[in-house]
Amino acid sequence: MRTDLTRALRYLALLGYVVFLAFPLLWLLSTALKTPQEMAALDPTWIPRRPTLANFADAFGEQDLVGAALRSLVVAVATALITVALALPAAYALARYRGAAGRIAIGWVLVSQVFPVVLVIIPLFMVLRRLELVNTLAGLTVVHVTFVLPFALWMLRGYVRAVPRELEEAAAVDGAGRLRALAAVVAPLLAPGVVATLLFGFISSWNEFLFALVILKDPEVETLPLTLVRFVGPEGVARLGPLAAASLLATVPSLVFFAIIQRRLRSGLMAGAVKG
Repeated sequence: MRTDLTRALRYLALLGYVVFLAFPLLWLLSTALKTPQEMAALDPTWIPRRPTLANFADAFGEQDLVGAALRSLVVAVATALITVALALPAAYALARYRGAAGRIAIGWVLVSQVFPVVLVIIPLFMVLRRLELVNTLAGLTVVHVTFVLPFALWMLRGYVRAVPRELEEAAAVDGAGRLRALAAVVAPLLAPGVVATLLFGFISSWNEFLFALVILKDPEVETLPLTLVRFVGPEGVARLGPLAAASLLATVPSLVFFAIIQRRLRSGLMAGAVKG
């Protein structure tokens, strides 16, 4: 009896958590399908009385959402891949070769997360201008990698430390070299960490606004967060219908990426369990 009650409470808590997470997305969908008259009503409703797709047509007609989404996708994917490529060997080195240098490096990683981002915007802009990377997607990618890398390094270091060193030693006893041991033993166990880091890097870059606002100046290179701002008028009044429709469409790529990555995450967990 107590077990059934505990299970029911867990499912109830899980349902409440799902509703909490889904509420903004459902409200966004409801707003995107409403007419201006319904949005101005004093008694808002969940289900639109007269659903319309005019807000989606206005959003695509007024702004280059497809182009902005493609540019954001390029930057986000590049940021995720470059971050993992740089963080993985560094995390392995910090986790396996402990010493004063490793402790100093980890301390610097933690300290770097304390500084407010606003303090480095002007120096960062001057460096990018000297390198002729202002107003380019390459410059924005470099900035995103720079600020995602410390936390990604910290994440992957924890995954590497969770892999027993004895597995590598056993592979060495069986005649495998270091690279062979890393590829055959350590890599499958690190797959969940790599997938989680890819997801973190992608989402961080996809949603980033402040650096894109400072670095990108021309509409031809704007990313999606900057394009969404254009639905707010000069008086600060937002056009809620097109803005909700565009924001709803902006969530689709991240959801698709998460759905794809989630499969890899589960397969990586199973592979790690088998290898362990």
